[in-house]
Amino acid sequence: MVGGGEGAFIGAVHRMAARLDDHYELVAGALASDPEKAVRSGLASGLNPARTYTDFHAMALAEAAREDGIEVVAIVTPNHLHAAVATAFLNAGIHVICDKPLANSVADAKRLQKLAAKRGLIFAVTYNYTGYPMVRQARQMVREGKLGDIRVVQVEYPQDWLSEALEGTGQKQADWRTDPARAGAGGCIGDIGSHAYQLAEFITGLQVSELCAELSSFVQGRRLDDNAQVMLRFADGARGHESTKSARGAEMTKSARGNELTKSARGALWASQVASGNENNLRIRIYGSRGGVEWRQEHPNQLLWSPLNQATQIMARATAGASSDAARVTRIPAGHPEGYVEAFATLYGDIALAIRHARSVKSSKAKTPPKLDPTVQFPTVADGVRGVAFIQAVVRSSARGGRWVRVVNG
Repeated sequence: MVGGGEGAFIGAVHRMAARLDDHYELVAGALASDPEKAVRSGLASGLNPARTYTDFHAMALAEAAREDGIEVVAIVTPNHLHAAVATAFLNAGIHVICDKPLANSVADAKRLQKLAAKRGLIFAVTYNYTGYPMVRQARQMVREGKLGDIRVVQVEYPQDWLSEALEGTGQKQADWRTDPARAGAGGCIGDIGSHAYQLAEFITGLQVSELCAELSSFVQGRRLDDNAQVMLRFADGARGHESTKSARGAEMTKSARGNELTKSARGALWASQVASGNENNLRIRIYGSRGGVEWRQEHPNQLLWSPLNQATQIMARATAGASSDAARVTRIPAGHPEGYVEAFATLYGDIALAIRHARSVKSSKAKTPPKLDPTVQFPTVADGVRGVAFIQAVVRSSARGGRWVRVVNG
């Protein structure tokens, strides 16, 4: 692990998630940029002093040279270091699990994508909400065509923890998240809005093609946005699930013949860190021609399913109606809640399966190497590139007075 030492939040979450299903062992780390803190943090985490590093470059080189060196590194630093750390470990031949955003520019993100492909390495980005069973339930329902043609996507992620100038008190998390040099050009939109955006693309299988955005900074003196309002247009069938693409094709044929009003899916995204009364209220609603679904992160074990012209149903995790995608990543019986750490652990588990598969392919002498289970899924470096492109498009649109702009990968 790089980052995640004393005073950090997300590093501890990654460590718990990695351990939960017994797939990983933490054996090396450069857990802080300050050498003394790095050593203290490593020893406190139970690391061998010989594998407690004070510099990530040295760690990458040393671990690559060891017979028992690490297979994968988790990057949990502030945003501005992601690209440099990932580059060092990719060059050392080590798989990467990186917190979002992938980088602070599309150019850097694309370079990482090319480097990972060149080295043949797995590169995962921890958009962790994709690990919830009922999120995967919703994704499979879309893929199977149960919602019909996707028309409207509403996603929001309000919090209230930055309603006051917390960064002025020396609070570590607020300090770097409101600093453009470390967080990047997006504040709230990069920190949590990017999660909402990626969740919408993950479930629907559609890509945002254009957006119109307004960023606001309500707290006096704050250098980055703390509230974002974004209108979305989705591309027709781009990277979509097969059922969505075929339904979209049929609709567009009708549109050409009959001048139908509906074209591509529309949506809206609201992200805020100054919304009083909201702790971590990520919520998504998706409406199609045959029905709609709604999921909330604060009630993660339930999915509301509203078939057209029928009563709304409450679908629960670990029940008979759960899809195969949801059932595979469900750990405990119905009535016992699974939450944030478990969703993170689902990603770590699927990444572990992919690493083991890559290992087996490399060592296999068979003409047809074994295939990875198709239900294994996690956000990749390509999703990370799109996430950075989204943040930059939002910033660009807002700077232009809320003009519509295209979301491009570089």
